[in-house]
Amino acid sequence: MGQHSKLDATTRAMDVDWWRGAVIYQIYPRSFQDSNGDGIGDLAGIVQRLPHIAELGADAIWISPFFTSPMKDFGYDVSDYCDVDPMFGTIAHFDAVVTAAHELGLRVMIDLVLSHTSNQHPWFKESRVDHTNPRANWYVWADPKLDGTPPNNWLSIFGGSAWQWEGRRQQYYLHNFLTSQPDLNFHEPQVQDALLDVARFWLDRGVDGFRLDTINFYTHDKYLRDNPGLPPELRNADTAPAVNPYNHQMHLFDKSQPENVEFLKKLRAVMKPYNAAAVGEVGDAQRGLEILGEYTRGDDRMQMCYAFEFLAPDRLTPTRVVDTFAALDAAAPDGWACWAFSNHDVQRHITRWSLSLDAAKAYATLLMCLRGSACLYQGEELGLTEAEIAFEDLQDPYGIEFWPEFKGRDGCRTPMVWQSDNQTGGFTSGKPWLPVPAAHLNQAGQKGADSLFAHYQSALALRNRYPVLRHGAQSAMQALGDLLQFIRHDSEGAVFCAFNLGDDQVQVALPQGAWQGQNGDTLASAITLGPWQICLAVKQ
Repeated sequence: MGQHSKLDATTRAMDVDWWRGAVIYQIYPRSFQDSNGDGIGDLAGIVQRLPHIAELGADAIWISPFFTSPMKDFGYDVSDYCDVDPMFGTIAHFDAVVTAAHELGLRVMIDLVLSHTSNQHPWFKESRVDHTNPRANWYVWADPKLDGTPPNNWLSIFGGSAWQWEGRRQQYYLHNFLTSQPDLNFHEPQVQDALLDVARFWLDRGVDGFRLDTINFYTHDKYLRDNPGLPPELRNADTAPAVNPYNHQMHLFDKSQPENVEFLKKLRAVMKPYNAAAVGEVGDAQRGLEILGEYTRGDDRMQMCYAFEFLAPDRLTPTRVVDTFAALDAAAPDGWACWAFSNHDVQRHITRWSLSLDAAKAYATLLMCLRGSACLYQGEELGLTEAEIAFEDLQDPYGIEFWPEFKGRDGCRTPMVWQSDNQTGGFTSGKPWLPVPAAHLNQAGQKGADSLFAHYQSALALRNRYPVLRHGAQSAMQALGDLLQFIRHDSEGAVFCAFNLGDDQVQVALPQGAWQGQNGDTLASAITLGPWQICLAVKQ
């Protein structure tokens, strides 16, 4: 891939499959690097720290929203899709990020939030005035029932009804998230056209692709039918915390509608001349892998999607890996997944799965060996744990709403630590927007030979050393207690992968044939793996 070579326009245009098997590093800009001392990370700070990501060996960066926003949901409530919020800098600062990233061989993906806007967006301010203005139909408006209650039983992911009353129109509007995040009406062609123009705007500025927030929430059932209830034994807390009544419904009508695919085809057509790629976030506890397959099938939809299987609370066991891939093969035989263990919405996986350093290293290598692309969340390469945030320091409205049973997402969003000789880890010279845990300071600058960072470097380098790990097929996947094993193969060769994901020794029988280790030595037909050890064998 040559990720440390400059990505000029010719190179970016030629490599049409750059996304397949790519490693994408997620930057949460508020918490990455502050350049001006206001305690909030910014675009200039990203430029400053891009060499860290290039040194790690990633192929691309994904930058969470930096658009103009009232920040009720920290940028996921957009009030201007085509400008930069002043707290992050200016358009010129964004252009500098793109230039610097391409100089380092990194592609740039940005987080587009297309399902909803802020209620401060000019589109909504116009739409809410009356029934006859030019944008009256740009959001999802509905009359109340005869008794004045909301038009149906749809629920918000942030708790309570998904409908909010608007007195000026004497109607309710739909909000799948905060009341300040009204949903756009994708049944209105002008809305789709406006959002496609947003994509063109950023593609013209040099971005290489998009992470698409809540990709399956774009289109709602135009008949506004009630969702059926879900029996308690089927309720899954992967999409929303268990304390949220959102889990009490089967979400058949408020999201994941078939018409959504037609918009995705239009978006792919816009992206194609730029050789851009997209990864969609599928938020659906019941049908996540099925939707992933539907949205990535063929070559006219999205290239990649990720569901929530590996972001789940319970530790990732060999059995769950095998079951997930079996379900993926059944639901999406020609789809393409993008796997992640952590992101800005879930508890960091080092804490979530109670991982030792050896275990964290094993899982990092596993992520690099699984078929699909991969997302790394800032700080996981340093072993950052979930931070405990006092209630008075909380910023996340989700956590404030459901405290203390659900503490929100601030614990995974605390600032990066770059050095250990000051209280903010080199993140800022001011007061950080979220506190920097003292325990995290010990992780700053951990780049020695035995460090987790060095291990991540090696794991990413391994993926480039054996291209079959990026692009190849995957077969013979087995779970034998704590042992997970499978083969990655293509026309050029095969790599046998065995992972001991437990604290006891396991015996591994290599497949038939001659296999050699990474050092070129021929391996015996059976080997012993100690706790959290790995065997990668290349077919001779």
